Amino acid sequence: MSRRNDEAPMRARVPADIERPDRIAFGLSGRQLVILAVMGLLLYAAWTAVATLVHPLVFLVAATPIAAGAFLLAVGRRDGIPLDAWVLAALRHRRSPRRLVPAEGPVIPAPAWVSTTAGPGDRLPLPAPLRLPARGITGDGLIDLGSDGTTGLVAASTVAFGLRTSGEQNGLVAGFARWLHSLDGPAQIVVRAQRVDLTSLADRFLAAAPGLPHPALEEAARAHVAFLDDLAGQRELLHRQVTVAVRSRHGAHHAAHHAAEVVRALGGCEVPARVLDGPDAAVRMAASLDPTAPNFTPYATSVGGEDL
Repeated sequence: MSRRNDEAPMRARVPADIERPDRIAFGLSGRQLVILAVMGLLLYAAWTAVATLVHPLVFLVAATPIAAGAFLLAVGRRDGIPLDAWVLAALRHRRSPRRLVPAEGPVIPAPAWVSTTAGPGDRLPLPAPLRLPARGITGDGLIDLGSDGTTGLVAASTVAFGLRTSGEQNGLVAGFARWLHSLDGPAQIVVRAQRVDLTSLADRFLAAAPGLPHPALEEAARAHVAFLDDLAGQRELLHRQVTVAVRSRHGAHHAAHHAAEVVRALGGCEVPARVLDGPDAAVRMAASLDPTAPNFTPYATSVGGEDL
């Protein structure tokens, strides 16, 4: 065994709070200090307004739940997200329209004589125009995000990391780390698992079997169909779809260059990858926005060596 294969696998400790904001005072961040300071000023203003009318103990009893709620709002977290962010998101969701429709401009209201509810004189609110973050997809597969820049999509395959030797694993990790260190803009890796539907593939083989030039080939085709049916009945097959999105605020050319660099860097890690063009990017985006899309059919799509 070579010396390279005897190398210990690379291990790196990644802190769980890598995105934690800086602590300014008393172990609290600036956002938390602002929330507590504002609540403290409001309580002080309320006390000065009612000091001559309310006993201090009564005010203290009434202010304690409010102060406790403000403290919980400032320091509380859920699923790694600050509690105040949850509250703001809930308020935005509450005030946002529930029905959205694709429209270029304002939605035209229905005539007054059209009944929209069962109750007399009551009408449903108009749907609001649907505004997606992406304005469109160019022929090169770049996604126009308007003021947020341009995004390029790269389809990548996977690597059997656990089957490699320690030296090979170190080389793959080092190559992936070099790509991460070379990033000068936002990047996102999305891994989507899809169920594999073998029914259509088995039907195609079965339909083509009688036309094969030799009886042995027809028998082999039918045996393969039986194998596919047995495989689909015994376990749930999944196909992993890996997409890398890189965004740039310096124009479409810069985003395209970033996408090409991703392909080159992943190629150094033995990961087959390719930049998605316009039609493929549109299909990938539509699939990501529709979780109930039909099951993945093998051999129907070829993405960077992802064929089953």
